Amino acid sequence: MAKYAAAIDQGTTSTRFMVFDHAGKVVSVDQKEHEQIYPKPGWVEHDPMEIWARTQDVIHGALSKASIAPMDIAAIGVTNQRETTVVWEKATGKPVYNAIVWQDTRTADICNELAKDGGQDRFRAKVGLPLATYFSGPKIKWILDNVAGVRAKAEKGEVLFGNIDTWVIWNVTGGPNGGVHVTDVSNASRTMLMNLETLDWDPDMLKVMGIPRAMLPAIKASSEVYGKAKGELDGIPVAGDLGDQQAALFGQTCFSPGEAKNTYGTGCFMLLNTGTKPVQSKNGLLTTLGYKIGKEPAVYALEGSIAITGALVQWLRDNLGLIEKSSDVEILARTVDDNGGIYFVPAFSGLFAPYWKNDARGVIVGMTRYVNKGHFARAALEATAFQTREVLDAMNKDSGVALTALKVDGGMVYNETLMQFQADVLGVPVIRPTVAETTSLGAAYAAGLAVGFWAKVEDLRANWGKDKEWDPKMDPKEREHTYKLWKKAVTRTFEWVE
Repeated sequence: MAKYAAAIDQGTTSTRFMVFDHAGKVVSVDQKEHEQIYPKPGWVEHDPMEIWARTQDVIHGALSKASIAPMDIAAIGVTNQRETTVVWEKATGKPVYNAIVWQDTRTADICNELAKDGGQDRFRAKVGLPLATYFSGPKIKWILDNVAGVRAKAEKGEVLFGNIDTWVIWNVTGGPNGGVHVTDVSNASRTMLMNLETLDWDPDMLKVMGIPRAMLPAIKASSEVYGKAKGELDGIPVAGDLGDQQAALFGQTCFSPGEAKNTYGTGCFMLLNTGTKPVQSKNGLLTTLGYKIGKEPAVYALEGSIAITGALVQWLRDNLGLIEKSSDVEILARTVDDNGGIYFVPAFSGLFAPYWKNDARGVIVGMTRYVNKGHFARAALEATAFQTREVLDAMNKDSGVALTALKVDGGMVYNETLMQFQADVLGVPVIRPTVAETTSLGAAYAAGLAVGFWAKVEDLRANWGKDKEWDPKMDPKEREHTYKLWKKAVTRTFEWVE
């Protein structure tokens, strides 16, 4: 009898393998970073072969650490950085180009060209997304248009496309030797190519983008058996697939319409469960697939995506050398009482929700001689909280439901200063669960459900537990004043790129 469910969690900066018991507790974890490649300003790439090598390393590492035999694992789920685009040769498994990362802005010209006829929201009713550099469709088009010989191969079905989930599953299930070429509805909904109603590739979108259907994976439920693993996990069912933010929604057990979570990672992503019908946003949010369990109806979500949050802390560390390690940012921020009057808007790759401005770039405003590095650290943390408030305001308007508390997860939720400021600026409690790594947990849940390791979705609610809650302490007048200054700072980023 299998004792565990496991997840491959392939993120923007690292890959990990996590093993969970039936109560949703972490039994073992191994994690490794991979290289961030910046060939030109605004370009961000990863080496897909390095990602696959790291995936194999962490599987081995996590099993070894806890002396877990593969047969003790009921099923494996996969969760992934979404929109990051890989195109590879079917026969060899070799990528034709580096993975183009979700943060990459090279497709701005493609998006602007497509927006000439019908504007940025030209396809929103059909795919739930604005025309933006963020999504996979324009990235595939860029590879087909710019890498010699790839378009001809794509038309013959000799090359395959996948977001990272598809790349990992294909390799885990055998790669060139019988690898399964699939994605799930949550990842497919991030390509600009899937129709929200049919949950299939949309022929009109493929035509507009010039993408041959032959290179696209089959779209499956988020929880079903796709195939069996080869290699170290030989024979174990691969049975769950969710984009990282949807996996966190699932791991946070936000199964009812109106339940929401915010994940604080490289970027910040707030998702609100809207039930089994797509809700079109009028306030700059994305309409996306939440998850689909087996043959049950798909569940939709509204999403607010913020490009740069944890990445801003890394920038303070790596580019400015203000801190030695990311966790030092809180110590530095606590050396001051407030932000010293400065606001830091990190529009490094444009602004995502609710603005969708590719031409914005980062600014620091309100500088005086008084400002020191402590204020920089504090303003960087506050930027995450302010951006979250903007997304929450948009969600309240779109859904007509005022959020009463925010469930949070991801790496930054152990930063007490940030979490308190987040509660202050939102005016609602912020709640951290006992297992903050809900992304991996969500993928493991999806896989375990598919093979009967967990009987039904509602059983998972019993595993969710509260670790800590932060209540708002800021005076409402002060809250609105500081937020007004933030909104003013945001306008200074607009139309910087000519």
